[in-house]
Amino acid sequence: MLQSAPPRFPSGNLPACAAALALLLLAVMLGGCSTLGFYHQAIAGQLDIWRRERPIEQVLADASVPAQTRERLALTVRARAFAADTLGLPDDGSYRTYADLERPYVVWNVFAAPALALEPVQSCFPFAGCLDYRGYFARADAERHAATLRAAGNDVYLGGVAAYSTLGWFDDPVLNTFLGWDEADLVELLFHELAHQRLYVADDSAFNESYASAVAAAGLDQWLAQQGLEAARVRTLRTARRAMTERILAARTALAAVYAGAMPDADKLAAKQATLAALAEDLAAIARQHGLAEAPAQPWNNARVLAVATYHDHVAAFRTLLSLVDDDWQRFHAAAARIGALAADARTACLLELAASAALPSCAG
Repeated sequence: MLQSAPPRFPSGNLPACAAALALLLLAVMLGGCSTLGFYHQAIAGQLDIWRRERPIEQVLADASVPAQTRERLALTVRARAFAADTLGLPDDGSYRTYADLERPYVVWNVFAAPALALEPVQSCFPFAGCLDYRGYFARADAERHAATLRAAGNDVYLGGVAAYSTLGWFDDPVLNTFLGWDEADLVELLFHELAHQRLYVADDSAFNESYASAVAAAGLDQWLAQQGLEAARVRTLRTARRAMTERILAARTALAAVYAGAMPDADKLAAKQATLAALAEDLAAIARQHGLAEAPAQPWNNARVLAVATYHDHVAAFRTLLSLVDDDWQRFHAAAARIGALAADARTACLLELAASAALPSCAG
């Protein structure tokens, strides 16, 4: 569903929309009959969003719109300006319209991995390259794809997603699916999605999501400081989430060791279940320790572990990078782009070096 680095097509321009749809239709023909249904639902889903869009200024001026909705949209306007002025994120037409989809999620993502391996089952598309997941606008479609993957013997994780980026192909709107979030989470999400427009590397979901996650977290810190908001609750949540993420990444390391071992598959499966059960228990303990209402829902499997890793694998490297350039956002984005331009193996090596660096390594300089 995501596209990368093309000219932008504003969603309000009908000829441009027709051109964009023509590109999607070309992708259908290139993809062949096996992907026809996927591209059809992608086109239909995007068209439905466009039909529901209204300029935020128009919504703010509409007295019939609930006051809470207008207040939240006014917040997105301020956050949008902050992203461009302070964080060096794109100052374009995205998040200047609003669409109420009348459902809790905009898409449902399906992650999959073999039962005894930690390699994602990827989906590859024109322009966007290969992704570690596949997204559907309708949950029923996602469930059907998930069932097919399970029938092939894979671990599968299906999760609802509140927002996604079209990477500048279209002007992405503010959606009801995240408008009701608390201020910190809402602002962080906007920064995350705009970061995808600033930098996207084909075929490297871990790079893209880690970069966007790091930008969003650091940007939120600056937003809270500028707004003079109480950050204690945000720090508590962030500490809890970071502890959970570290525990999940540790479980991935343990699982990788199990799968690489010489024991019979039956023993590997037993060790896998023990590792995942311990993970669930530890996540519940972390939630209790930090006063959270609940831990992430079960069950856990390879696909779900990889889904978390995709968003956090290299966050530490990007946090270090921002620090090494003295929180200069333009230098940060430029250095990240240089890393992104490296060949895949060199890119990963650079990020690993960066995470432990006390000075800017040559690969990022």
